[in-house]
Amino acid sequence: MQRFIYKEECYKIIGAAMEVHRALGQGFLEAVYQEALAMELNALNIPFRREVSLPIFYKNQQMEKSYIADFICFDNIIVELKGVSSITEAHQAQILNYLKATNSPLGLLINFGGSSLQYKRYLPKH
Repeated sequence: MQRFIYKEECYKIIGAAMEVHRALGQGFLEAVYQEALAMELNALNIPFRREVSLPIFYKNQQMEKSYIADFICFDNIIVELKGVSSITEAHQAQILNYLKATNSPLGLLINFGGSSLQYKRYLPKH
């Protein structure tokens, strides 16, 4: 049986996202969900950083370009938000690239755009 890393932390983050989706429903821009989720994370005392610049390295040299993650929670979990009708392969590739670029152990992709909240955990590909 596979053991999930950061199980309790993910449970808390997803619970906060569910509360945001319950309160707002679908149809808002991603930025609205991001602000509401920040408020909910604060209310629940979940440690996070918002709109974090993630450096990208090429052959051990940092590039000028960087990614911007919506949130990093508990210092280790990259949280990427969407407000679309369904998650696409491009969205999945985005979070996998974030994990690869940062060597972070876990990513959460959360979509507020459907009638119910969608979320998925991602581990870095090696």
